Amino acid sequence: MKTPKFRFLSVCLSAILFFLGISGHSAPVFAFEANNPNFHEGTDSERIEKAMANAEAFGGVVRITRRVKKDANDRDFWLIDRAILIPGNTTLILENCVVKLSNSARDNLIRSANCGLGIEWPEEIRNVHIMGIGHAELQGADDPRSTGDSQKVLGVRSYGTDAGKEGESQYGDWRNIGVLLACVRDFSITGITIRESHCWGISLEKCSFGQIRNITFFSTEQRTINGKPEMTRNQDGLDLRKGCHDILIDTLHGYTGDDLIALTAIGTTLRPGGMLQKTEVSGMDALGPQNDIWNVTVRNVFGHSHGGHQIVRILNASGIKIHHITIDGVMDTSPAEITDRATVKIGDVVPSFGGRAPLGDTYAIIVNNVHTKAHLGVVVLGSLCDSVISNVVNLNPNTTGVSFQWDGNTTSDPNQAGNARNVKVYGVVDPMK
Repeated sequence: MKTPKFRFLSVCLSAILFFLGISGHSAPVFAFEANNPNFHEGTDSERIEKAMANAEAFGGVVRITRRVKKDANDRDFWLIDRAILIPGNTTLILENCVVKLSNSARDNLIRSANCGLGIEWPEEIRNVHIMGIGHAELQGADDPRSTGDSQKVLGVRSYGTDAGKEGESQYGDWRNIGVLLACVRDFSITGITIRESHCWGISLEKCSFGQIRNITFFSTEQRTINGKPEMTRNQDGLDLRKGCHDILIDTLHGYTGDDLIALTAIGTTLRPGGMLQKTEVSGMDALGPQNDIWNVTVRNVFGHSHGGHQIVRILNASGIKIHHITIDGVMDTSPAEITDRATVKIGDVVPSFGGRAPLGDTYAIIVNNVHTKAHLGVVVLGSLCDSVISNVVNLNPNTTGVSFQWDGNTTSDPNQAGNARNVKVYGVVDPMK
């Protein structure tokens, strides 16, 4: 293995040769090391996989920098045919580069290596880190094969060139998610932009003790593809699914086709993971509190739902609980032509989601410092107890900043709400009429 002194001298020599015009490349290949795909040959996916195979020799670090152009007509972004698989004890650095799915890909952009097709029970891995430096961007395909979640039929409810193709699944699934981590402990995702993901931008399943910081989303729910407007459903930004806990989420920007951030713990039947036509890859092996979502802090959210959905959503049902959650600092940035359904939405009554969670299943929630222009500011449609909603500034004269809705009734007073118990609401400012 190269010593630090040898590496330094090698890089200096490469730079000198480059500026003297000795190298015939736009940048000298030997200026890169084996943990950088620019060092290798092959397709872009093969080059990244070769760099990943060399990670251990570089302290578990893989560094993807801007793709070196072979000539003036070449591209400077990475075009991948399959997911970048990141194993435990690995740090993936994306430095001033763009990684984009090709039109032939039907896979994630990045996925933890412990899960995937045919892996029934993913084993927990640790120390997975995805770090963006400078402008680090992940992009969906120009003409995607599949979009939407597992309830969307391709070509009917959400776009996909696989629609009607024999031998291809006609539903969306977990492969449409941009960054997918399952059963990962001690993780971080920082400093990246995700543009036009095929479904959720980032999804975490059964992940714990992690941080997500400084993430930007750009997706619109409807795109022009081959000259026609097409729907690309379920473009949430960040989703935390069953079993996630002890996670800090700090500073989200941008806009999404669906909810900007969602904490969703919805019951399913017991089943193994690794199946198609499912939006969760890890399956469900047992009932119990390990499926809850708890100890999560979300702060500094600056954005809106371009598709007019929710900015922050908390949803649990079927006996799965969400508790000890702090939402602190939500700024509704929607332009005049877009009014979101809700800025913060807690629970739901839709039967397909499991209906309203009973009192006691959603508790110890703090929602604080919310600026809203949505049709509903902070709204409780499910149930809520032992919680606080405070400091809500509502700029929509047609609604109230905080409301509770149940059985056709609506109130802003939690003491009068049939779906609330021991909930304190204070510091709400509504427009003067």
